[in-house]
Amino acid sequence: MEIHEILQKLKEGGLTLQQAEEEIKKNQYEDLGYAKIDHNRKERSGNAEVVFCQGKPDEYLLEIYQRILANNGEVLGTRASEKQYELLKEVIPEVSYHEISRILKVEKEKERVGNIAVCTGGTADIPVAEEAAQTAEFFGSAVERIYDVGVAGIHRLFAHRAQIEKARVIVVAAGMEGALASVVGGLARVPVIAVPTSVGYGASFGGLSALLSMLNSCSNGVSVVNIDNGYGAGYIANQINQAICRGNKSL
Repeated sequence: MEIHEILQKLKEGGLTLQQAEEEIKKNQYEDLGYAKIDHNRKERSGNAEVVFCQGKPDEYLLEIYQRILANNGEVLGTRASEKQYELLKEVIPEVSYHEISRILKVEKEKERVGNIAVCTGGTADIPVAEEAAQTAEFFGSAVERIYDVGVAGIHRLFAHRAQIEKARVIVVAAGMEGALASVVGGLARVPVIAVPTSVGYGASFGGLSALLSMLNSCSNGVSVVNIDNGYGAGYIANQINQAICRGNKSL
């Protein structure tokens, strides 16, 4: 519950003074001992806290999910397993799981605005790309997917020039040598967020080769997130896209 909503309910008699005080305290953060849930993050930075599911004990994950859901009406989790999905579904039937991206979410209906293009070098990069796409969509951005357009068959990318040209921001997920980000950067007039993936043979060093290639890109306007960090790329792309949309209400 946001602060203005708390004050309105207090004014209308829907909350007592003590209840309003408790809600405002929770609006800052809720201390569970093992976790401090940042309920005020949406009001402060635009989007609610996201749950990194990997490695969390079952009972912790379940309670964190329930608390964020109760406060926001929706919740996004990343790097979730099938087992964690089954655990949450027993208590939160409306939760959904996307196997490819490993996104676990309860989502409100919303209008998606603007345009983010998410590209991959190959099909093996799609799990990381989908983490980016699903994240951006959850936070209200429209996403177009342009998959398997790597430099080994560059004509496949050129067939999607129209989509690239109308995008407000572009995410490029690529492993191996990571060259796709530089190529897209050379074609696009908008920011390109490069995501090196851990796809490749031994000398790719688990994505390090792609990371270094992207960091050393000669194309202007290419920024880089960490290896396999689809979530980070999707989040930043959404911020850029939403900022453009706020500046132009006709989008």
